Amino acid sequence: MAEDDLVAEIEALEAKLADAKAAITKRFIGQERVVDLTLSALLCGGHALLIGLPGLGKTRLVETLSTVMGIDGNRVQFTPDLMPADILGSEVLETGSDGSRAFKFIPGPIFCQLLMADEINRASPRTQSALLQAMQEKQVSVAGETRTLAAPFHVLATQNPIEQEGTYPLPEAQLDRFLVQIDVGYPNRETERDILLATTGVSDAQAHRVFDTESLIEAQVLLRRMPVGDSVVEMILDLVRAFRPSDPSSPERVRDLVAWGPGPRAAQALMMTVRARALLQGRLAPSPEDVIDMARPVLVHRMALTFSARARGEDLGELIDSVSAGLLRTKAAA
Repeated sequence: MAEDDLVAEIEALEAKLADAKAAITKRFIGQERVVDLTLSALLCGGHALLIGLPGLGKTRLVETLSTVMGIDGNRVQFTPDLMPADILGSEVLETGSDGSRAFKFIPGPIFCQLLMADEINRASPRTQSALLQAMQEKQVSVAGETRTLAAPFHVLATQNPIEQEGTYPLPEAQLDRFLVQIDVGYPNRETERDILLATTGVSDAQAHRVFDTESLIEAQVLLRRMPVGDSVVEMILDLVRAFRPSDPSSPERVRDLVAWGPGPRAAQALMMTVRARALLQGRLAPSPEDVIDMARPVLVHRMALTFSARARGEDLGELIDSVSAGLLRTKAAA
């Protein structure tokens, strides 16, 4: 009976997610892969890093998600002169009507449910690090006091390519806190035509709310109840360990090209995101193909090529795709 209830709940959530995707695509046209990955991050209770050149709709997507998912959102434009207190908040000395003085905490924009960190790599490392505790522990410490953030709490950060001038690469510890890295590329010709027609008229399409805070939290709990088969668990373990150059099971190409590989947090991220992908596609449980599909967005920011590999122009994303596909073929043949 409990199993029947779980199936019914999952099917109801699938229908609601379909409505949410339809509402999002009214304002963020095309780019279905980007929408699915961003929704997956929210369903998993995680954070997402959107990487792409300016003008590709990253900000528009995050603003639309805040509306559709029914959560309170704030936006911070990261600049080189931005300070940690500009994000977290600070204490100010306040004088009362009776002449008394006391410190009062003024909360910063991080006290919300969806924080858009726009162009996060334009701020200094000192300011970037202000998000570390919030992203991992869902709380911040200011003036010796720890303050809990709202639930759910998500950071959707946008980033310009590192090669652009005036940017500061995110440290490895902070990159590892992002559940997925989402590469936002140029739209195809037909999608770009639709964008032109939809956004240059008198009125702009408006998204409507599908979820609210309570239903999103319920969806995140339900996602964790989705069953995961042993074959999927083994695929996740095989995949993550295959990209660690010190592991005996890693392919020779990985040992030659990879400086350091993903840790256990990557396996946890895969375990969650494969469930989200199955849910978004209307399935009750993930498959090994889901693991392969989510490999690049989950692993690409948790690994690094050696200096010689970068000098030769090797591409980390292509390496992940080829090794993952080879592992799937090996499993299918066994």
